[in-house]
Amino acid sequence: MNTVKPKLHVVSLSGGKDSTAMLLMMAERKMPIDIILFCDTTVEFPAMHDHLDKLEKHVGIPITRIKADKSFAYYLLEHKVAVRNGNPGRAGYGWAGPRMRWCTSRLKTDVINAYLRPLKKEYDIVQYVGIAADELGRVKDKNYPLVDWGVTEKQALEYCYVRGFDFGGLYELFDRVSCWCCPLQGLAELRALRTNFPELWVQLLEWDRRSWRKFRADYSVEELERRFAFEEERGAAGLSISNRDFFRELKAMLGK
Repeated sequence: MNTVKPKLHVVSLSGGKDSTAMLLMMAERKMPIDIILFCDTTVEFPAMHDHLDKLEKHVGIPITRIKADKSFAYYLLEHKVAVRNGNPGRAGYGWAGPRMRWCTSRLKTDVINAYLRPLKKEYDIVQYVGIAADELGRVKDKNYPLVDWGVTEKQALEYCYVRGFDFGGLYELFDRVSCWCCPLQGLAELRALRTNFPELWVQLLEWDRRSWRKFRADYSVEELERRFAFEEERGAAGLSISNRDFFRELKAMLGK
């Protein structure tokens, strides 16, 4: 005879605008919340931890913070990887790319699954994920309250702002506020990182010098540093940083 397992309601919290709005709305609607689960990649913006502390106090439910046994830097630079998938046998996965996002699996998915696995033996897990209504392509097999409620990304951010959560100003600089060192960021966000978080930019330069895989297909971090410095130089002289002359000089400077 099969025994019906009790339900365990788990909120997956990234700390960004969508999952934050989802948690706030769920709490305001008095929906059942048993566990709030945050997975620390070890490369979160410093302001994110302040945001989590504030959010935890607001909803009155402890946030369970989990993370992998090893840090992002370890997997990037030291982890032993089989000689395949373009890895020439050197240590570390190297920078992630669109087709090889090891950071998502190693530092998030695997960690969350490991945490939930023993709980699934005792409970019927109801997992809530903060994906907005205009991101339907990311919807899979879990529960998505924002989709059910028709809440878009823009609306989610506005909802957080109205309730006093400003993420330390991160969304004024970045479209996404997850891993600060993500190679999949656009140039505008990387410029913002260099300008507003110089200590993180220095760390990025160091890691890039040690990684066997290039940061981006078009630029290493060192090349980005040279490009951004060149942009500042031309901007100070009142010259364009988007015309043919700029790109010709940039290409010559980088030896491309």
